[in-house]
Amino acid sequence: MNEAIATITPYRDGPLLVRGSFRLQDSEGREIPVERQVVALCRCGKSRIRPLCDGSHKLSGFRAPSGQERRLQGSGERSARDG
Repeated sequence: MNEAIATITPYRDGPLLVRGSFRLQDSEGREIPVERQVVALCRCGKSRIRPLCDGSHKLSGFRAPSGQERRLQGSGERSARDG
């Protein structure tokens, strides 16, 4: 079986986009139906269709980098390294 590896891309101030073959399931192991080849997963926690994104991040003012977030030691502030 030669399946493509899923690629997950965080978008600045937005969702995680998942491309490729994957299964989405809840914490009980029940499959969550996915009907698209590219799926947006909520990062802001405000979506009404979690774990999928419904665009609520735009209204809520959600902010997050497109790269990895790292905490600065002792400052409590976050530093972003965008890629």
